[in-house]
Amino acid sequence: MAPPPPVNVTKLHPTGVEPTHTELEEELHEVAHIDYNRVQIQHNPSVASMYEDALVHESGSAISSTGALVASSGQKTGRSPKDKRVVDEPSSTENIWWGPVNKKLSENSWLINRERAIDYLNTRNRIYVIDAFAGWDPKYRIKVRVVCARAYHALFMRNMLIRPTAEELKNFGKPDFTIYNAGAFPANRYTSGMTSSTSVDINFKDMEMLILGTEYAGEMKKGIFTVMFYLMPVKHDVLTLHSSANEGKNGDVSVFFGLSGTGKTTLSADPNRLLIGDDEHCWSDNGVFNIEGGCYAKCIGLSAEKEPDIFNSIKFGSVLENVVFDPETRVVDYDDTTLTENTRCSYPIEYIPNAKVPCLTDNHPTNIILLTCDARGVIPPISKLTNEQVMYHFISGYTSKMAGTEEGVTEPQATFSACFGQPFLALHPMKYAQMLSDKISKHKANAWLLNTGWTGASATKGGKRCPLKYTRAILDAIHDGTLNKVPYETFEVFNLQVPKEVPGVPAEILNPANAWTGGRDEFVSEVKKLGSLFNENFETYKSGCTDQVIAAGPQV
Repeated sequence: MAPPPPVNVTKLHPTGVEPTHTELEEELHEVAHIDYNRVQIQHNPSVASMYEDALVHESGSAISSTGALVASSGQKTGRSPKDKRVVDEPSSTENIWWGPVNKKLSENSWLINRERAIDYLNTRNRIYVIDAFAGWDPKYRIKVRVVCARAYHALFMRNMLIRPTAEELKNFGKPDFTIYNAGAFPANRYTSGMTSSTSVDINFKDMEMLILGTEYAGEMKKGIFTVMFYLMPVKHDVLTLHSSANEGKNGDVSVFFGLSGTGKTTLSADPNRLLIGDDEHCWSDNGVFNIEGGCYAKCIGLSAEKEPDIFNSIKFGSVLENVVFDPETRVVDYDDTTLTENTRCSYPIEYIPNAKVPCLTDNHPTNIILLTCDARGVIPPISKLTNEQVMYHFISGYTSKMAGTEEGVTEPQATFSACFGQPFLALHPMKYAQMLSDKISKHKANAWLLNTGWTGASATKGGKRCPLKYTRAILDAIHDGTLNKVPYETFEVFNLQVPKEVPGVPAEILNPANAWTGGRDEFVSEVKKLGSLFNENFETYKSGCTDQVIAAGPQV
């Protein structure tokens, strides 16, 4: 029998509706042995009360000059992908893409970690429970419950998930998926399967997630993303996408894939188009819907001039992570990387003026845009892709990083991330690539490879980055259909179809061979060198891919 409810604890939802706390407390006791006689449970508390708790109880918390809550995630200022584990259990093991992304965790070790997380939560004076949704389409959305010990984490997930109405909260019922965040407490390194004091574990049978040994809030956001990468394709035949998406005035939808630094957020933030979302989406038979109720923007180098929408969204209700600010004025220095280069801000999507709320559309994508930032200067600024090339480049997920200061590193470093989101994939990349190809064919979408990187030469040898005005001109030509009417030529080695003309863009930069400032032999050598890196990376995925997809890669 459950213990009696605590006395003299009355907490109101911001709407003034008194939730059925006793039912919640009994449920948490039943499924997780949360001792509600000892722990005060704050259920979907107001933003103001979470501010108050963070300021009083959490080290490093403050209010910025613009009203955002400043929070510290402690030692970990980014995700810990090497510590992500999935429980090896009969209902999901045949579907999971096991390997470096999804490490196996035994059911016994899961139970040990779960007990450890619950024990920690039971030592707290107060814990927070956020009930909300993932997925804007009511047909596919899941009910998510977050149980955590920090007000900062609770506010973060309130921002990132879809906030229920008072009526939806009243009738929320049991969640479809629950996160237990005990990140301030370490995993036991001697538990079988542990490699450090950090462990982020997902159990698809119990539909739960545990966090130990890291207080970085992004682990919760990306944990839900992994869950959607599993549930949507396996249970509903819905494609999950690590992408931004926007919609034009005529209902034409564009989906942007791209790794960090390629322009995914910048290019999807178009004043002439509605923003459906900046990071996580699903493509169903009904159309496209955002998974999240908020945005999680990088803040390094942020300014009102470069990113006005993001800059102006940093206000009351937003959470700033690991930023440096003036202790007197509380003005944040977005150029200061003392704590981390991964400074972030989370805020509700309605803070963006041209956001489309609800964040879904019954229109299917007209254009699929794969973004890359090629610092080698050899990928064309824009190429039209065949279905097989879409699958190949989608699975490859290429971009490049600038050469660092390490001795001997003199050229940009090729970076590959399957489906432009490898750390979050639950299934083999070919599964998502085939679903993407099938949907492109069914809905007659155009597919493009858009390079926002360098032209003329590599970034280390005098090349220049393609001006943003040219990239936007290319996007305009995609959106208004111009690029469906111009002549094309074949780009060597990669066999890409490259337009000979784009309004507002100098013709000489469209084919990198024409823009190259070095000799012809040097250019061919650089193209083949990059092609070899593509092929080498693709060896990991060949066993699960068709011959046609493999053949769509560079011919070196």
